[in-house]
Amino acid sequence: MKEVLFFNEVMSLLLSETLLYTLMLIAFFISLKILVRWDFERFTQEQYDMESKSYLLSTLISFVIVIKILLLPFFVYGLDALASIVHGAMCGAGVIEANEYGYPLLAQKIAVLLLGGLWLIIHKMDIKAKTYPYMKIKLWLFIALFALMSVEYLLLIFYYISIDVTKSVSCCSVIYNSYGTDDTNLPFGLEIKSLLMLFYLLYFFIILSIKSSPKIVKLLAYILFALVSYYAVVYFFGTYIYAQPHHHCPFCMLQRAYYYIGYLIWLALMIGVFLGISGVVLESFFKVNARKYYTTSLYWLTFFIVICSSLPLIYFTKSGVWLL
Repeated sequence: MKEVLFFNEVMSLLLSETLLYTLMLIAFFISLKILVRWDFERFTQEQYDMESKSYLLSTLISFVIVIKILLLPFFVYGLDALASIVHGAMCGAGVIEANEYGYPLLAQKIAVLLLGGLWLIIHKMDIKAKTYPYMKIKLWLFIALFALMSVEYLLLIFYYISIDVTKSVSCCSVIYNSYGTDDTNLPFGLEIKSLLMLFYLLYFFIILSIKSSPKIVKLLAYILFALVSYYAVVYFFGTYIYAQPHHHCPFCMLQRAYYYIGYLIWLALMIGVFLGISGVVLESFFKVNARKYYTTSLYWLTFFIVICSSLPLIYFTKSGVWLL
């Protein structure tokens, strides 16, 4: 445990997360007071004080969310760095599976960022309206965000203190069945070719759905595209990054040896899907025109598609063969 807690990346992350959580704890108590006493229709000194505090509160929350967004890639980078002291790990894949807290922690971090990003969008809408029509919604959303961050912070501590560097973990080739049948871990019983067909079909469906499809259809399309994209990157496009047909890993592509291209791939996918889902939420619950979110989402997803599609093309241009 000591080797992990005194690891440079872990110490930096724990210190940063502790400071951010402390700020959010302060913001939580302030938000409760504002939530109880907020009434924009009143012209009293107390309401004026609430408005002043709400401005400071929103600035504080926005700052924390932005830093949290920046800390996610640093957390993933730290996983890869820990592979040097965790027995059997070759990359972040083995380290994240070092105990039962790893994947729940990663999922919780992503959930915090998604909800935090939605909070930032609603906050932007709120301050533009001048009458703060979404203030109470923002405060309730922040309380939910704080609850998620509390769970995340506990998981982070439990995860690091539970890593046993003397215990052997599996490497990514074992975790992702790199030496078994390529189609073993694919969803819905798909094969690689049918997975790729579904991958591109969902992308074009998202393009066509922006104008007229029901909101629930759009939502399902984005969620399904995210799921299919994950498997397409890991089990097909990623093999062209590694130039090895049996190397399936979502973490190795984040390493320096592969020019950190994984960060670009996963970032483009996450932003594109997030903006699309945010558009659905804004249309459904806030009755606003979300076309700009769908359009920006499409730009990011197109960028993601271009990166992925270029990988096998570049490899074929250089070698003259496909890794199928």
